[in-house]
Formats: sequence, C-alpha cells, structure tokens
Amino acid sequence: MISLIAESIATFLSIYSLLLIIRILLSWFPNIDWMNQPFAALSQLTDPYLNLFRSIIPSLGGIDFSPILAILAIQFAQSLMAQVQAASLSRMLY
Repeated sequence: MISLIAESIATFLSIYSLLLIIRILLSWFPNIDWMNQPFAALSQLTDPYLNLFRSIIPSLGGIDFSPILAILAIQFAQSLMAQVQAASLSRMLY
C-alpha cells in the first residue's frame, strides 16, 4: 500500500516537473500570450508553486532563479519517494 502511494506521488512529481520545464522553456518567448489556452492552463498549474520560490529568491536583474530551486525541491521529493518505495519493498520481502 505504501509503495503504491509512493509510486503515485513519484509519477505525479515527474509529470509536474515536465510541466515546469515546459513552462520555463516557454517563458523564453516573450510573444506568448499567457491569457490564451493552453498557456493559461499551464500558467495556472505551475505559477502557484513557482511563486513559493519567487518569494524566497527575488529576481536578480531580470533573471529568475526560482525555477531552479523549484525543480531541485521536486527532485529531492522524488528521491524521498524512491527511498520509501525501496524500504516498503524490502519490508515486503522479509
């Protein structure tokens, strides 16, 4: 049961990190209208999470480093989920 939950969370984090990367890459194109779909949906999904890190790290000369910290946090959570899965599987074997 715990392994299934950890695997589900890890899958969600993988999908969400992919959405973050797409959002970051699209931010390099200044002519994108973030009010039109599908960009508005992507912005609504990713901006609340990115805003957590934007409040910690201010924009330095127009360069936003908060996505780096956001992706590192997701990777840390993914590694935790992998450890939980491994521990759960090892308990099931013994």
